[in-house]
Amino acid sequence: MLTRTLIFLFTISSFTICCSQNKKRKKNLIPKQANNFVEIYKPDGDIFFGPDTKELKEGKFYERWIPNDHTFVKAEDGKWHIFGITHPYTDPKLGNIHQGEFASFHAISSVTNFKESIAVDHYADLPKILPPKERPGEITANHAPYILKKDKLYYMVYGHSPIRLATSPDLYTWTPKGELFKEEKGARDPNLLLHNGTYYMSYCSEKCVRMRTSKDLINWSKAETILVTNEFDPESPTVIFHNNAFYLFVCSWKKGQWDKVSLMGAYTHDAHVYLSYDLKDFGSDNEKEIAILNAHAPEIFQGEDSQWYISSVVWPNYGVNVDKLEWVEKE
Repeated sequence: MLTRTLIFLFTISSFTICCSQNKKRKKNLIPKQANNFVEIYKPDGDIFFGPDTKELKEGKFYERWIPNDHTFVKAEDGKWHIFGITHPYTDPKLGNIHQGEFASFHAISSVTNFKESIAVDHYADLPKILPPKERPGEITANHAPYILKKDKLYYMVYGHSPIRLATSPDLYTWTPKGELFKEEKGARDPNLLLHNGTYYMSYCSEKCVRMRTSKDLINWSKAETILVTNEFDPESPTVIFHNNAFYLFVCSWKKGQWDKVSLMGAYTHDAHVYLSYDLKDFGSDNEKEIAILNAHAPEIFQGEDSQWYISSVVWPNYGVNVDKLEWVEKE
């Protein structure tokens, strides 16, 4: 009799847990953007820091500069900073449109409330950071910075492979700290998430997104593949934790889709969104895909009033653009 009772209770308990999990899953949220982008920052003309490339010359002034993968940081004084890839514009017909991506732009808001900074050309240019001359011994590329604050220092990770580290006490003065790791098949566009005391770095590699973990932002675990993308080359991953679930945002690049005439066409704006309960498993292809948003190299973050935002570069305007993001129940 006791055995039957235990089996019955176990069955009821399992059913209750299952129903609870199913109920929880039905409340999953999917991101929905307003599709009302505002171009908040556009790089000013500047002298190219070098070294020379095929079309660009060190010391020459270029009026038009192009931003790319970027990050938003709120400083101690409350002002918002944006850092990201930049380089002078070159005609797509001449070849490599990404030449000269050797330093990061740095822009700052004049207000301490992000909502108030959403205005055309609100962010002011500051001197570019970490050109090759300030990073002796490194490769020239300085791509896709991402910044978190730990204790009294700001930590910046950047690529492409080898993924490297720089630190700053104030967001203005940066000190390179060398390589963190590199991968044979490439590692680029690093992103950081702090969750339950552990740092998770996601980044793109060949037809996949990979992840490593750390407790101190210096020593990193072996890589694990968290998403396989057989159908496209992934770019600019962002991982967030929201509503008791993990969301991975990834841009897609498919060979042959760009006509090599319009620069904007090279900055594809299909941002695929995946949902998972397991931070290290977002499946393969569209297995766990829940939405496709319109943004290139998006960052997903909140303002002081908890409003969510999604950013995009070179689409729909050539600078850094910001759109509101809402969360709606998945049907």
